[in-house]
This record gives sequence, C-alpha cells and structure tokens, in this order.
Amino acid sequence: MSRSAPSGATIQFGPGPVTKAVRALIIANVAVFVVSYFAPTFFQTYLGLVPELVLMRGWLWQLATYAFVHADAVHILFNMLIVWMFGVDLERRWGASGFVKFYMVCATGAAATVLAVSLLPFDGSRAMYLASTVGASGACYGLLMAWAVLFPTREILLFFVFPVQVRYAVLIFGGLAFFSGLSSGGGTVAHFAHLGGLIAGYLYLKGARGLRYSLQSAVTRYRFMRARRKFKVHSGGKGPTVH
Repeated sequence: MSRSAPSGATIQFGPGPVTKAVRALIIANVAVFVVSYFAPTFFQTYLGLVPELVLMRGWLWQLATYAFVHADAVHILFNMLIVWMFGVDLERRWGASGFVKFYMVCATGAAATVLAVSLLPFDGSRAMYLASTVGASGACYGLLMAWAVLFPTREILLFFVFPVQVRYAVLIFGGLAFFSGLSSGGGTVAHFAHLGGLIAGYLYLKGARGLRYSLQSAVTRYRFMRARRKFKVHSGGKGPTVH
C-alpha cells in the first residue's frame, strides 16, 4: 500500500511484492501450521526442538524443523509478517539461495543457543531441557540483525508505535531478549532463541565472511597503493610528479 506525499514523493508501507524465497518460506510455515492443528502434540514433540531428544536420542532434524512449527495463529502471523517485512529486501540483495541460507543459519544458530542454555545448572535451564521450543522467531531476529548491519539508518516502528533506526532497535530487542531470558524461569517464550538468532546473524555477516571480505579489501588497497607508488600518483587524484 502506498500513497503520494505532498512533495510528490511516494510513501510505501512494507517492502513491496513478496519475493520467491520469502513466499516459499511463508507457504511452508502456513502449511505445517495447518497440518499441525490436527496433531499438535506430535508436531511439537517430533518436529519441535526438545533438547533432551536432540542430545540423548540424536534427533538432529529438530534443529531445523522447529522453525516451521508454531504454537498458535498469533505466533505464526507475527513471524511471517516479519519474514515479509525484512526478508524481501534481503532476498533482493542476496538472491533466493543466499537469503534462504542466511535464514536457516539464524534458525539453527538460535536452536544451538537453546541447547547450550538448557545444559546450564539452573532451574530455568532444566525446564528448557525438557520443553519443546517452536517457531521462526530466532530466524526473524536474525533478519532484523541483517537489516541493522546492511541498512543501519533505516527506521522501523518499535512496538508498532515509535520510529527508531534499526541499529538501535536491534540493541533494544537484544537487551530485552537477554534480560527476559534471565528472568523468565523457563517460561513459554524462548528468549534465548531470539538472542541466538541475533548472534548467529551477526556472526554470519561479520564473522568468517566479514573477515574474508576485510582481507580481500586489504589486499585490494595494498595493490592499489603499490600501483600509485609505482606510477608516482599523489593521494587526492593528482597526476604523476614531474622531476
């Protein structure tokens, strides 16, 4: 939905038409949600993320499948809204395969965080060890982190009310996830999955990939500077020095 501002500029709500991979993810999540409605216990036990089953029985598929199972209509509605709002621009930038890879890295990173926290010697952690974690929220937080890295000055409506630059919003959400996880005592919201999605997204963009990009940039700058010295070119774009 868009309208024209008085100056003639166009104000657009949302990122525009749904892209290929975003559409496929939304369809997959909705399909699983519809089917799971008829057997919620089966889906949350076998496809949800239960640390005990992953670590003791080797049900490794849960590290990925949990992100396609949702608890209720509100849960899936908000998650898929986030996938659309943030995912479309990212897919346009990276392509379908690059976007899906990032999405699943964030989802599995969130799952790994849940597993790690569930092993800590606290009451809330022991409850998490036996509970089923479901939903794409970890991956959604990863998409938010990608926006903070790639489009830091873009604004979003925090809590659908306050306009905030996304680089500050991600810090707020990360802080809320961390402190909510510490105080939840094993509640129904997997706050550490949210935090894990943020961390996984950041490491993917700034970790090994970011290091490789930095090294490539350094090599390029070195070659450029060596060529400038060879041809005696001053910084600032001046021509060769004549002796």
